[in-house]
Amino acid sequence: MSKQTYRVCFCFRRRFKLAVAEVPDEIKALFDLYSENGIMTADHIHRFLIEVQKQEKATFEEAQSIVESLKHLSLFHRKGLPLEAFFKYLFGDTNPPLDLKLGVHHDMTAPLSHYFIYTGHNSYLTGNQLSSECSDVPIINALKKGVRVIELDIWPNSDNDDVEVLHGRTLTTPVQLIKCLRSIKEHAFTASEFPVVITLEDHLTPDLQAKVAQMVTQTFGDILFTPGSERLKEFPSPDSLKRRIIISTKPPKEYLEAKEIKGKESDYQKGNAASDEEAWGKEIPILNGHILADDKNESDKDDDDAEEDLDEGDHKLQHDIAPEYKRLIAIHAGKPKGGLDECLKVDPDKVRRLSLSEQQLEKAAETHGKEIVRFTQRNILRVYPKGTRVNSSNYNPLIGWMHGAQMVAFNMQGYGRSLWLMQGMFRANGGCGFVKKPSFLLKSGPHGEVFDTKAKLHMQKTLKVKIYMGEGWFYDFQRTHFDAYSPPDFYARVGIAGVPADTVMKKTKTLEDSWIPFWNEEFEFPLTVPELALLRIEVHEYDMSEKDDFGGQTCLPVWELREGIRAVPLHDRKGERYESVKLLVRLEFV
Repeated sequence: MSKQTYRVCFCFRRRFKLAVAEVPDEIKALFDLYSENGIMTADHIHRFLIEVQKQEKATFEEAQSIVESLKHLSLFHRKGLPLEAFFKYLFGDTNPPLDLKLGVHHDMTAPLSHYFIYTGHNSYLTGNQLSSECSDVPIINALKKGVRVIELDIWPNSDNDDVEVLHGRTLTTPVQLIKCLRSIKEHAFTASEFPVVITLEDHLTPDLQAKVAQMVTQTFGDILFTPGSERLKEFPSPDSLKRRIIISTKPPKEYLEAKEIKGKESDYQKGNAASDEEAWGKEIPILNGHILADDKNESDKDDDDAEEDLDEGDHKLQHDIAPEYKRLIAIHAGKPKGGLDECLKVDPDKVRRLSLSEQQLEKAAETHGKEIVRFTQRNILRVYPKGTRVNSSNYNPLIGWMHGAQMVAFNMQGYGRSLWLMQGMFRANGGCGFVKKPSFLLKSGPHGEVFDTKAKLHMQKTLKVKIYMGEGWFYDFQRTHFDAYSPPDFYARVGIAGVPADTVMKKTKTLEDSWIPFWNEEFEFPLTVPELALLRIEVHEYDMSEKDDFGGQTCLPVWELREGIRAVPLHDRKGERYESVKLLVRLEFV
């Protein structure tokens, strides 16, 4: 071994010296059990992978590659791993809680209605809903993160000769539609090869619709999916639509009628406009029945949002639609007359998209929960934030997912706990932006029975989560970030977001004055619907005199967790992964 190599190894070992000194007793005991004379050989590691990590298909070659990747830590023990190298493997990037090698592994050949789809709301806004700039930058950022549904509100410009994207009847500054379309084309398939849906909120005259049709056709060319003159009887599959762009909109109201709608700005300025979110976002509202706890005082208000779908029967507003524009629409949206019963009727001869605000869905779920589930087995349901969320906050997405809603539309430009859940859901299936819905949301019984979200459910399994320790803040944060005069006092919050019966948050003890907290605490989470459960982990630093500081978070799909001892990377408030901060966690299903 050269002096330079030895020096690199020595420095690397010095960095891990404190962490190795804090190796949990349980890890040391496992090392003793699966090693001989203080060394774990590839045979030992192979057995450890199968018996402890529950990787039943692990091969000897995989075990050997672990030894090879860490041999620089083994120094003179090149045939195996000493304790510190074994600990480095457990705490390393090659031991994540999700199997990244799986990539896209769900069946992608079912109709689009069989998937949860990563969906943005007002995708062009850089900030709040009232006065922020409109830009293609947040659209690009969303696509790079795997978002598959982009929403554009399209309006005539001041001269009525071109089309702009902006949040209508607000102070938001516009961006040209053509700029947004070109950016979508350039970045649509950066993160995923599966289709991108553009939902258009249309406020145009027929001549400008024709101009939009020309823009869309020329921009996207052959990658634009158009079904022709016939309405779809069933949605195509994500697999058949790889690298395609899909247009979804409703038959638009005429622009002149839209201009006459008054008072929307004052509606936006009510409610939550003045409320400030905590530094890391409000706690997720609890699904109490189905009306969210935060919305009880608003549940009786008429949620006449600007995104309301046009009644399909209102032909006087449809006859002037530019035909070349209408031909582009692959996913038709509309709200039939006659109330919820008509809205949720399933037509065997055609499929469509229905949009409901979060509050409209909550109210509908109280009386029509099973009808919503049945509707979403063939049709697409889009849920969007209520109009009073002027600060671009979000809601609890589980209210949509548990009823089968495919497009739970979120404001992606901010951060907060609701958005962390959204990011957690779409870490599943290789992060491709499509997650196959659980089979119970897609099945019907012999007499047409469907999943009842209100029924008392039996426990299916229990997830045991043991938080051993955390590491990395010393490298990713300034020394005085948490406390000017002493090391931080960390605690962790651990819990489940899911159906109401499964939702809970628990907390570790607070450890004082330690950059490497060693909690060694175990939590148990009984699950009735593990297929919709998300594991939530947050770390905070206790502050006696002020609000506790944020120290990282992650949210993971329970149904894709790997059992065993795993290194769980934490993310910042915006969902970006820290370079070094991780938790050592043991996951087990019983």
